[in-house]
Amino acid sequence: MGEEEVNGFLTDLAVSAKVAASTQNQALAALLFLYDRVLGRPLDRIEGVVRAKRSARLPVVLSREEVARVLERLEGTHALVASVPYGSGLRLLEGLRLRVKDIDFDRLEITVREGKGDRDRRTPLPQGLVEPLRRHLEMVRCQHDVDLKRGLGRAPLPGALSRKLRSADRDWAWQWVFPARSHYVDRDRGVRYRHQLHESAVQRAFRQAVLAAGIGKRATCHSLRHSFATHLLESGYDIRTVQELLGHKDVKTTMIYTHVLHRGASGVMSPFDALLASRRRAAPERDER
Repeated sequence: MGEEEVNGFLTDLAVSAKVAASTQNQALAALLFLYDRVLGRPLDRIEGVVRAKRSARLPVVLSREEVARVLERLEGTHALVASVPYGSGLRLLEGLRLRVKDIDFDRLEITVREGKGDRDRRTPLPQGLVEPLRRHLEMVRCQHDVDLKRGLGRAPLPGALSRKLRSADRDWAWQWVFPARSHYVDRDRGVRYRHQLHESAVQRAFRQAVLAAGIGKRATCHSLRHSFATHLLESGYDIRTVQELLGHKDVKTTMIYTHVLHRGASGVMSPFDALLASRRRAAPERDER
């Protein structure tokens, strides 16, 4: 099968299966990988595909009480990782890709490097996470020292820094805040690195915590970032500040959180509730008469 069959399959996903745009994009990426890396026959340009429409959906937002219930049911590193999106507004991968040098305990800031759109930004480090993060980094430092004695202790550097700073990949400042348990071998350089904690492990633990908390929402780790933004707006922070903390390029992206505030649909009294309230007020008056 070639380009024509791939076009037909992707179009059928959108027209007949009515999948989401992200599902169609994932299928395309998987096929490109299959033909290029596995079959050794890269596909030419994929043209004429009917694209699935990207629907506008409101984000899933947890209340403060629901966030507390979920975090209470997470343990160890998973609890700390999940606290970062809600405490600082990071995406899950942005939190997992933090390096030691990105956390400034003195200024209570977290620096996000190469975020979405390849943009850096700074977000607040919650006071309540300072001590847990310090204790966590002490354990990570001990693990790093053991790795160095074994001839390991390397973390992959971004871009061309590995050529410019030859020994920096062993420096403490460049190590992952949330490292994985095992090492892997880089195919290009043949060097054994320690990767950051994989997002799937955190996502599984978070899903189990949501179920254990008895929350009936389809919440994910990203819901904590949505909750961070919504709760800031509810507290009176202006939308431009929230936009900067989230790293949105356009304020229109941040505007979606105004639709889930209590000043929106849930802040309007339904005529039905107004009718019931008036009848309750009238009932005591009738009884007195």
